Amino acid sequence: MAPDSAGTVGKALELLTCLGAFPHGASASQLAQRVDYPFSTVYRLLNTLVSTGYASFDPETKHYRLGLRVFQLSHQVANARGLNGLALPVLESLTATTGESSLLSVLDGERHLTVHKVDGPQFRITTDPGDHGPLHTTAVGKTLVAFSPRDQRDRLVASLDLTPRTPRSIADRDAFRAEIDRVAERGWATQNEENDVGMAALAVPVMTPGGRLLAALAVAAPVFRRTALELEEFLPVLREAAHRLGLQMPRP
Repeated sequence: MAPDSAGTVGKALELLTCLGAFPHGASASQLAQRVDYPFSTVYRLLNTLVSTGYASFDPETKHYRLGLRVFQLSHQVANARGLNGLALPVLESLTATTGESSLLSVLDGERHLTVHKVDGPQFRITTDPGDHGPLHTTAVGKTLVAFSPRDQRDRLVASLDLTPRTPRSIADRDAFRAEIDRVAERGWATQNEENDVGMAALAVPVMTPGGRLLAALAVAAPVFRRTALELEEFLPVLREAAHRLGLQMPRP
């Protein structure tokens, strides 16, 4: 593929990713400003995405949204990785047992990607499938770093952007390294108002029988219901759910 074509494809994919950040749609000018491409380039790429079904256009609002082709592909990926039929019942059972929200995330570059969640009966967490989150301020993120292959783990610890999200966020490199070592040693991670004020979480790794990391599984609750320390009572049932997922989920 010629370099110019590859560049066009890259721009189109970046634009498609940007479009996902606007669930209610965005205008061509909004998108051009976000991706910092010329308006003419964005307009041309949007027309291509619409014609191929990857985006849709509302002539009344002049807004573009993700198309059904993206929905189709996302479900094909979810089915291939066992994230639909296999994972959802496990999360539903976990939430029914704990009474708290549960979520499943995978490592996606230098962020975690939420692939499934089940809200607790008393409280809805704001994370939704498809959302990205930081690794250093979340229980699932710390778990994904700690149980990644050693070279990947070391690279992430050394290079992650440690911008804090709350006053309790880890922002010091040595402190983060010590935290990841602690998570790897004890086998689980917590988040105590480090990512969102008022929220706590407990996470464990989902591993293959051979010890390969697949995902991170967590329970989360507002601190007025359960503190990070109180969530630790769910560690046995959380580990059992992660074990079931590790046996059932297809290998990547």
